[in-house]
Amino acid sequence: MKASVREWIDKAEKDLLTAEREQTANPPNYDAVAFHAHQCTEKYLKARLIEANQDFPKTHDLTALLHRILASEPTWDKLQPELDALTSLGTEVRYPGTEADQEDGAEALKTARRVRDQIRKSLGIAS
Repeated sequence: MKASVREWIDKAEKDLLTAEREQTANPPNYDAVAFHAHQCTEKYLKARLIEANQDFPKTHDLTALLHRILASEPTWDKLQPELDALTSLGTEVRYPGTEADQEDGAEALKTARRVRDQIRKSLGIAS
């Protein structure tokens, strides 16, 4: 595995820890859960692209990143609906007018963990 891929994964893991911590905080910050779940997912997708020697634009669009990965991982197309939802939620909660709730936080974490598990398996990293 490339050293830069390991750096992306390390950053992604920190985002996942932050999202999980915010989910159980008193009171929980579901906006932060959604944001950090999005960030975790984005970094894992970019790590997979780097490992495959694929370039990617500077973007927060998880579906756009997924589409670049599909050449290497065609069965991952089933992730698109979840990534569409997380892209919207993860970017919208950063600004006034949208707030995540408990269900949003749970779904965001579920998606982040699912993508994490698939990419770690693809890279040969134990979960």
